[in-house]
Amino acid sequence: MTTQPGPDPSRTARRRRVHERQAVVFGLLVAFLAVTGIGALAVYTGAVEPPFDRTFSTPKVEDALAGVKAPCLQEGALPIPYGEVQVRVLNASGKGGLAAANKQILEKRGFTIASVGDLKDAAGKNQEQASTQISFGATGIAQAYTLAAHYDDAVLVLDDRADATVDLVLGENFVNLVDEELVQIDPAVPLTSPAGCVAIETITPKAAYVAPVPVEEAPAEG
Repeated sequence: MTTQPGPDPSRTARRRRVHERQAVVFGLLVAFLAVTGIGALAVYTGAVEPPFDRTFSTPKVEDALAGVKAPCLQEGALPIPYGEVQVRVLNASGKGGLAAANKQILEKRGFTIASVGDLKDAAGKNQEQASTQISFGATGIAQAYTLAAHYDDAVLVLDDRADATVDLVLGENFVNLVDEELVQIDPAVPLTSPAGCVAIETITPKAAYVAPVPVEEAPAEG
């Protein structure tokens, strides 16, 4: 009769150590999941502020026009016929195509569009701004107010230009023009100055915008 060999003590001890390590790993994993779940529940219920509670967004362009005062109209100033209002449309919204789109709409409404383009600095780099603005000189106040009736929240900015032309600068806040049916312009009714306007004599005009002249490339040497 053959005697069966007994279990190898070393193999048994090795198997026991493996089982013990597995038990420790599984125990740590279960504990980690439990702590994570409790933490998530606390954040969800508002009991704990998350360490990463931060809103990710594109930095806003600073509103350089905040606090700018509009000049009051002369008493009895009437709207200017749309065809006599010459407008230069400039895009400073950061969204392509807005100047051209506004040009088409304004032309359909009867305004005269002098030019269309992007607002640029002296180096020719495109500029962005938060608010839509209408810039004009002392002789173009009625023209500016006539145009402003077609735009909500446009900032009226007095500059030092000598003529009666008007600049429309589209900012980030531009959404759309006022519906033509809702524009409150009556050729026979005087325009109304906005609340908070000041006498034109008290305003220091800003420098009128001058578009940079494109730098021509030197001809290639042959």
